[in-house]
Amino acid sequence: MLANRYEWLIGLRYLRAKRTQHFISVITLLSMGGIALGVAALIVVLAVMTGFRETLQNQILGVTSHVTIRTYSGSIAQTAAVLEMVGKTPGVAGSAPFISGQAMVQARGRAIGVAMRGVDIQREKSVSDLETNMVQGKLEQLSGFGMILGKNLASNLGVALGDSVTLMVATANVTAMGTMPRMKRFTVAGIFNSGMYEYDSALVYIHLPDAQALLRMGQTVTGIEVKTPHPDSAAQTQKVLEQQLAPLSQAEGGFWIQNWMEMNYNFFRALRMEKATMFVILFLVVVVAAFNIVSSLIMSVMEKGQEIAILKTMGATARGVMTIFIINGGIIGLTGTLAGLALGLSLAYNLEPVLGVIEQLFGIQILSGEVYYIDHLPSKVVLSDVVWITGVSLAISLGATLYPAWRAARIDPVEALRYE
Repeated sequence: MLANRYEWLIGLRYLRAKRTQHFISVITLLSMGGIALGVAALIVVLAVMTGFRETLQNQILGVTSHVTIRTYSGSIAQTAAVLEMVGKTPGVAGSAPFISGQAMVQARGRAIGVAMRGVDIQREKSVSDLETNMVQGKLEQLSGFGMILGKNLASNLGVALGDSVTLMVATANVTAMGTMPRMKRFTVAGIFNSGMYEYDSALVYIHLPDAQALLRMGQTVTGIEVKTPHPDSAAQTQKVLEQQLAPLSQAEGGFWIQNWMEMNYNFFRALRMEKATMFVILFLVVVVAAFNIVSSLIMSVMEKGQEIAILKTMGATARGVMTIFIINGGIIGLTGTLAGLALGLSLAYNLEPVLGVIEQLFGIQILSGEVYYIDHLPSKVVLSDVVWITGVSLAISLGATLYPAWRAARIDPVEALRYE
C-alpha cells in the first residue's frame, strides 16, 4: 500500500483549514488555481498551434502539389515523356503540367500584380483542390481564354462571373511605338476560395494552352505537379522520382525536384519553434504554482509542529510523516491538474464559439486573414500533448512536496514539546 490508513486520514484532514489557518487555506486554493490555469493554458495553446499548422498545411496543399518537378533551364520540353515516366513511378497518385509566372490583372480602372498559373483542366483535378475550392463557375469553363480568380482578388478588382479582365505579362511585343508588354482580354470563368488570404488575393488560373500562347512558350511547360497518396510520403516519392527521371535529366538540363515540406520549410519550422516556445513559457506558470504548494506546505509544517511531534511520540515514523505531507500536496496538485484538464479541454473543443461571442460582445476581430493567413482559429487536441502536460504537471506538483515533507519528518518531538 502507498500509505497506512492514518496517513491518508491526517493528510486529507490537513487540507481543511482551522479558524487560525485561513491564510494557509487561501494559499492552497491559489496553488490549485495556478496549476489549473497553467494546465488549461498549455492545452489550449498547444491545441491552437497544432490546429493552426494542420489547417495551413491543408490549405497550402489544396493549392500546391506534394512534389514539384522543374528544370534548371526553366522549362520542360519533353512534357509527354516526363508525364509518362512520372505516372509509372510508385507512390504517385496524380500528375499535371503547369506554367507559372508573374502578371498584372486590370479591370474597372484597377491593376493588381498576381501570380499566374496555367493548368491542364483534366489533370489539375488529380493534383489540387482547385475544383473543390471553387465557389462560382466551373473548371471546364477555363478553356477559351477564361480565368479563375481568388475570392479576395475578385472583390478588390470589383469583378464577378462573366466580366472581362485584362491580363498583362512581361513578355514583350515589338511594335512601331516601341517594346510593349503582351496583353490579352480574359473572361472571369470562376472564383475560388482556398481559405488562405495570400492565395485568395494574388493568384489566378488560366488554361495551359492560353498561357503557352501568351508567354510564347510553344509546347513547353514550367514544371510538373505530383500528388502522393499522403503528404508524409512526399519525401520518399521525391527520391524515387529523382532516380526514375535520371535518363531524361541531361536532355532537359537537369531536374530540380522539391517536396512541399522543402518549399515551405522555413514557414513550418517557425511554427514548430513557436509551439515549443509557448510550451516553455506557459510551463513556467505551472512551476510558479508549484512554488505556492511549497510555501503553503512549509507554513503548514510550521503551524502543525506540535501535532507532528505528538504523532511521533505516538509511534509515527519519519517516513509516515513525510507521506502525510506528500499526500497533502499531491492532492492539491492532482485537483489543480484535473480542474485545468477539464477547463482546457472544454475551451479547446469550443474555442471558435467562445471567440465568436467575444468578438460580438466587444465588436472586434481577433484574427484577421490579412495578418495571420487564415480568418478563424482552428483547434485540434492531440492525445500525446494532453498526456505530456498532465504527466509533467503531476510530477512537478509531487516534486514540490518533497522538501516540506522532509522538513516535517525532521521535527524533533522533544524540541517541539519542550515548552508545552
